[in-house]
Amino acid sequence: MPPIFIVASMTILGISTIFGVFTNLLIVSVNFVDKVRGRKLNPSDLIMVTLGAFNVFFQIIMLINDYVSFLDRDLYSSEQIYTLFTVLLILPIFSSFWFTVCLSVYYYLQIIIFTQPFLIWLKLRVSHLIPKLLMASVFTSVANGIPAAWYRYKDHLQLNISNNQSLEVTVPKVNVVYMLPSTIITCSLPLALIGIANGIIIKSLLSHSHKEDRNANGDLSPKAEARIRAARTIGGLLLLYIAFYVSEVLLFIDTFPRNSLGFCACLVVIYLYPPAQSVVLILGSPKLKQISLALLQCLFSKEQPKTIEILFVKL
Repeated sequence: MPPIFIVASMTILGISTIFGVFTNLLIVSVNFVDKVRGRKLNPSDLIMVTLGAFNVFFQIIMLINDYVSFLDRDLYSSEQIYTLFTVLLILPIFSSFWFTVCLSVYYYLQIIIFTQPFLIWLKLRVSHLIPKLLMASVFTSVANGIPAAWYRYKDHLQLNISNNQSLEVTVPKVNVVYMLPSTIITCSLPLALIGIANGIIIKSLLSHSHKEDRNANGDLSPKAEARIRAARTIGGLLLLYIAFYVSEVLLFIDTFPRNSLGFCACLVVIYLYPPAQSVVLILGSPKLKQISLALLQCLFSKEQPKTIEILFVKL
């Protein structure tokens, strides 16, 4: 019988994959239907669609990768299989980080009031800027991900399978010579950019409270609510990013034994990253949030769901 941590990890991975694929496909399909109906997708919708599609790909590859590594270690350790999975996993991970930067840049340009001519020029042309940033994100991820195929080695580890028994296993890994520069370019740099954008946005919201942000009853205006919702979305994505980043680093430097609770906890954080990211995006979009609530009402309530009325507010 497999160790309990393997059973728990595989179970959590399966559940998170089902939930994450559903929520990310919801983001993609809702915006796709809007596009088919002739509605123009705004830049944030385009970013979320791209992010959702890459998350679905990432979760499917991660599911296959980890199940193969758990169930057939010899097959997974073969040079061709390990190289294939390594590259296929790195590409959507790196892309996801840069897509989050694109969303942060979009919200930054929409929320902050600029006086510099260049930033004003960028703000006016953000709808043309975002597609180019998305393509640049994919190109950067591919350029940094493909070299991983040539920087790998095999490490020998001891697994404790009982109190008096241990098992030596061969674990394929990516060389630190590759991981260090690629991590700085495609992991640490996006994290820093998102943190800076989020900090500036929060500082702007706290220091620039306008009277026109509230009506006669003291309630926030739709535009003020949209700005706060955008700040919460970026803040939530930043926290998820940090948790994912720390977990990946801890696994890479072998902080925990492979059959320990700490190792399993890091895996769980990684498994939950795509579905949690999609939930943050759904909660940050009134359109997606209302459609999700309507779907839940259809699934768990016998009452006829109400017609969805969505208010679109430009930041």
